[in-house]
Amino acid sequence: MMTVLAAADTAAKSGLAETFGLHTPFFIAQVVNFFLVIFVLKKFAFGPIQNMLEQRRLRIAEGEEKLKRIERQLAESEQTTAAAIAKANEEAIRLIEEARQGAQAFSEQKAQEAIAQAQHILAKADAAAQAERERLAAEIRRDFGRLVVATASQATGGVLTEEQHKRLHDDALAKIA
Repeated sequence: MMTVLAAADTAAKSGLAETFGLHTPFFIAQVVNFFLVIFVLKKFAFGPIQNMLEQRRLRIAEGEEKLKRIERQLAESEQTTAAAIAKANEEAIRLIEEARQGAQAFSEQKAQEAIAQAQHILAKADAAAQAERERLAAEIRRDFGRLVVATASQATGGVLTEEQHKRLHDDALAKIA
């Protein structure tokens, strides 16, 4: 009984091989060729492409980190500016209070002089704070423009012309403004 089943199985297999044109040496050669092609593609095509994409991803991540650092610096400078304004306001309030107390003892003219001086200090403090804000904003715009141009240069392989550098820088500054 076993031999009958084995003979039927062998006949069925050879019938299948003949039906589908399966030749074992050719099949083995095709399998070897298939794995050779996969190896060559992975080593010489997919590997370098994946390395290049990974390098770009790292450069983009560095650019994003720099942008976050710039945003943190901007926030810190705004806090510093706010603290300076608050201190100037406290100083101005203190000066105004002293002027009011002195106005009771002195004439109206002396009181007016003290108030004018306090307002002048406030104006100076506001002007200084505004100038500091503008300086920091200009510095951040300049750094952001350079970062955008550098990132674009790296992304395009450094083939940007001077006119393209300028246009990218101006576009980045316009978007910030």
